[in-house]
Amino acid sequence: MSDLTKNVKPLDNFDWEEFENGAHVNVSKEELDKAYDETLNKVSEHQVVEGTVISIDKKEVIVNIGYKSDGIIPASEFRYNPDLKVGDKVEVYVENQEDKKGQLILSHKKARLSKSWERVNAALDNQEVIQGYIKCRTKGGMIVDVFGIEAFLPGSQIDVHPIRDYDQFVGKTMEFKVVKINQEFRNVVVSHKALIEAELEAQKKEIISKLEKGQILEGTVKNITTYGVFVDLGGVDGLIHITDLSWGRVDDPHKVVELDQKINVVILDFDDEKKRIALGLKQLTPHPWDALDPNLKVGDHVKGKVVVIADYGAFVEIQPGVEGLIHVSEMSWSQHLRSAQEFLKVGDEVEAVILTLDRDERKMSLGIKQLKEDPWETIEVKYPIGSKHTAKVRNFTNFGVFVELEEGVDGLIHISDLSWTKKVKHPSEFTQVGADIDVVVLEIDKENRRLSLGHKQLEDNPWDVFETIYTVGSIHQGKIIETLEKGDVISLEKGVEGFATPKHLVKEDGTQAALGEELPFKVIEFNKDSKRIILSHSRTFEDAQREEKKAAKKARVKKDKEDSIKIDNQPAATTLGDIDVLAQLKEKMEKGE
Repeated sequence: MSDLTKNVKPLDNFDWEEFENGAHVNVSKEELDKAYDETLNKVSEHQVVEGTVISIDKKEVIVNIGYKSDGIIPASEFRYNPDLKVGDKVEVYVENQEDKKGQLILSHKKARLSKSWERVNAALDNQEVIQGYIKCRTKGGMIVDVFGIEAFLPGSQIDVHPIRDYDQFVGKTMEFKVVKINQEFRNVVVSHKALIEAELEAQKKEIISKLEKGQILEGTVKNITTYGVFVDLGGVDGLIHITDLSWGRVDDPHKVVELDQKINVVILDFDDEKKRIALGLKQLTPHPWDALDPNLKVGDHVKGKVVVIADYGAFVEIQPGVEGLIHVSEMSWSQHLRSAQEFLKVGDEVEAVILTLDRDERKMSLGIKQLKEDPWETIEVKYPIGSKHTAKVRNFTNFGVFVELEEGVDGLIHISDLSWTKKVKHPSEFTQVGADIDVVVLEIDKENRRLSLGHKQLEDNPWDVFETIYTVGSIHQGKIIETLEKGDVISLEKGVEGFATPKHLVKEDGTQAALGEELPFKVIEFNKDSKRIILSHSRTFEDAQREEKKAAKKARVKKDKEDSIKIDNQPAATTLGDIDVLAQLKEKMEKGE
């Protein structure tokens, strides 16, 4: 019996026989209205009452609350409950008993809101499972209609698996648990994952209790990261590290597995509580080294691709999972150990020679310089002593210049072999790194793989000519170009330099010669072997003065000698006059004059 019929009460003195026969019933209109009103509920506006759904369509839901007219509620207010059907009891809020059309206006949403906060708190306290309608996406999760309240569903709480497409949940009605309420701001957080976890926890414990190292299980790829792949083993997650995906090098796990792919894995290890489970995929296939050609040996040529490169060398994969190292020293016959990046790059296809092979340790070393002939095997043929070549300057030392004639063939030009005439203090004054320089082979040291080279030997020794020009005693015009602690450097003709000590730089007026002055210099020493010329400016005028004095003295001596000869040649006869003179002289001497 409906609420409408159970409240009908017939009049006590109503004559049904007379009514059925169409006879006039002696009842007033007021009494009829009163009887009619008493059969209906008394409804006040702005109160919550319970009603019965009597009709549902896409736009509206018709609800009977026992009033003289039925109420209309928008169907959108029932989106949270897709299972709503005719006959269901629902709470409604009376907004208006009668609008302009005489229609009763109800709201289900407002009725829910009036008690929703109490119901949400009760659901949290009682761990009750409630229904909610997912309205839309928001940052980090979804907005859910729960009892008319907009609650937040974090993305991590939608499911036990990571969600990649949130939009698929919009518009769905799901079961939730209230997990957190902020009373001050009236924020509600719900979770669907919490409903699943309880069921999975029991399943998880059962799986964990049976785990053993070496056990092979089927799992589903749950997440792919740069360092590995997470696999769901049925409620328990394990990690396949990137190095355990394949025997070969893996730069991107996406190239090996796909999301949601079913794969078999082997348990490699786990902690005491079995919370961290290490899985392996490559361990399900034989190790590639075990399948390596048994006839492969040292000296054989192999081909492969560079998969990893570092300063010290390059790893070459000759077949999946089998790699060999080409050390940088095995890339070139040159003794200059440079970076491997100068020779190879990742992805290069190379041919190499096996240098060492250890199948037990699964290690192999390779070389590519061995594909070329060692230039030092026949060094005397290509670079005989006295042969001339062009080399490239590699670096300097205080004593010379290191040059490279070709890859693997180095030589040294000693500083003394750079120039016949110029006194080179450091090689950087003469050339620069990277420059080409012409050389001649002086010596070959095959054992130490080093050539002695010369640059000045490309020209004739000018000191053979200088020996005839700068003879001791010869005078030449020179310019003071450098002042040193023990004297000055003098630039002479033919590009040769000499040296003068301070005492030989005193000018005729007594002053000291200065830097940049051009003066005559006399050669006072010439040494061809040590390539040394000692000069003196002072001697150019001192020697002249000395010669003049010497000549004057020589002239005096000659005159005195001539006078003495004249006296000796005079006659011995003595005149009376002479006797008188002698007498006078004797008298003076006796007087002491």
